[in-house]
Amino acid sequence: MLKHLSLRTGTLMLLVMMILAACQTAGPAPEITQTEAVQPQAATVTSKPSATPVTPTATQAPPTATATTAPTATPQAYGPDDFPVDVNPLTGLQVSDTTLLDRRPLAVKVQMFPRGQRPPWGVSLADIVYDYYQNFGATRFNAIFYGHDTSQVGPIRSGRMLDRDIVQMYQAIFAFGSADQRILNYLYNSSIGNRMIIPGPSACPPLCRIDPNGFNYLVADTEKITQYAEENNINNERQDLNGMSFDPTPAEGGADAGQVFVRYNFSNYNRWDYDESSQRYLRFQETENDEGNGESYAPLLDRLNDQQIAADNVVILFATHEFAFNTRPGQNEIVDIRLSGSGSAYAFRNGQGYELRWNRPTPDATLFLTFPDGELYPYKPGNTWYQVVGQSSQVETGSNPPGEWRFTFSIP
Repeated sequence: MLKHLSLRTGTLMLLVMMILAACQTAGPAPEITQTEAVQPQAATVTSKPSATPVTPTATQAPPTATATTAPTATPQAYGPDDFPVDVNPLTGLQVSDTTLLDRRPLAVKVQMFPRGQRPPWGVSLADIVYDYYQNFGATRFNAIFYGHDTSQVGPIRSGRMLDRDIVQMYQAIFAFGSADQRILNYLYNSSIGNRMIIPGPSACPPLCRIDPNGFNYLVADTEKITQYAEENNINNERQDLNGMSFDPTPAEGGADAGQVFVRYNFSNYNRWDYDESSQRYLRFQETENDEGNGESYAPLLDRLNDQQIAADNVVILFATHEFAFNTRPGQNEIVDIRLSGSGSAYAFRNGQGYELRWNRPTPDATLFLTFPDGELYPYKPGNTWYQVVGQSSQVETGSNPPGEWRFTFSIP
């Protein structure tokens, strides 16, 4: 069983806390500094994570990455079970290389802040991405790769408590940049503890550091994550990922949904615009704080291929957010997001919006959507972006102006 390590640099953390104490806690400044010092850790088999420092690994030049698979047939209706062996149960699409499905999915934690270090690498090739609140007003991605590989994804950052649920749902291998020691222990002592990979001298590849423009980024190669897992005796057999249903024909009863806005706070907000030509939603991200002058957006690109990030399905999940380990909002907050059982959701596909329920009946169940009467909701075949918001978040449902939906993040 692989055990991995966590180390914080006390002096740096104190400096970060002093800086954050002087800032507004409602949201991140545009150039917020890193909130944790992530030292590369040893990827060795031990009985317990320790705090022994190790020497950082050498940097690695970024490779060229392309998608390794592509749909090879007209999308059809599949799911929630009995998927053909060559159909990805996370996208409903046929793959050209079926060996990619004979493994676990790969979950990779990717940063969105500080703003000046965007855009990310590789997330446009993920089958599923969760975008959710981490702390200090910022959000972060957990990107799930299964039907595609990418030779570069990142920048990789630290884990949070919700990552346990996400990794459980997709039976994934989890690559991330360590974590607060309390969170790391929480993850380590869960059912995913034996399939987590964090940076260290023996973990490059698949997790290596690069330094474009003087920044020290941690990035991953998903194919090499698979190789690393097999070399280090992480069980990597094909998993039961049934649960999602797909149909190229939209369900009846949808409302016009040309734009979907999700606002976490004045310095962290995004927008999805439906593009008729591609029949996908295009991602736009804030470029500056909205301090009363209005929102400012630019296309969110994938640095790997310079393409705008797009989604076949955009889903807003409402979930309970609680402060863990006796922390409070502000400098030391650690947020536990509960994605178990069921809750309210809104889904967007083909320019249509639907009010739904999300469902995760057991820890290992893949999250799926249903209509209020319990009937399964069909995703559009393709990739899905989930945005997680608090239970008390506000909703404006597409009537003023027509086709515009707004979600404003709120937690108690």
